[in-house]
Amino acid sequence: MYEFLKKNYILRLSEKLLINLPMKNKLELEYSINSSPKILFARLSTPGGLSEWFADDINIQGSIYTFIWDGSEQQAEQVCKKQDQLVRFKWIDDEDDTYFEFKINKDELTGDVALIITDFADDDDKDDTIDLWNRQIDELKHTLGL
Repeated sequence: MYEFLKKNYILRLSEKLLINLPMKNKLELEYSINSSPKILFARLSTPGGLSEWFADDINIQGSIYTFIWDGSEQQAEQVCKKQDQLVRFKWIDDEDDTYFEFKINKDELTGDVALIITDFADDDDKDDTIDLWNRQIDELKHTLGL
């Protein structure tokens, strides 16, 4: 009887937690960037490059990046990096499987370079998240002289 009550309690607690957690939806945004993948990758994967357009300042210790905006800090771990192709970060304080990712695609026929950003947002924050990325990419293009 005790095991049944314990399992039932854990199941109800899990259901309650799942119901109360907002669902984050995956967003994929694509931007045309008139730059070489090598130059673009440096702006996406290094503290110096990221601090030009993404955050006010960035400190790095191992794979942990500390992003600083207006005096507040947020940490992310770089969980994946493929030279001149992809870099993925996971926020340290997020408990779910969300991340943000920069992926560079170069069209073999035309040579066009696209930056694909993957991020996650609640339904209520989707439009604000897209607007934020649009502004950030405008800043990135400005730093690249585009």
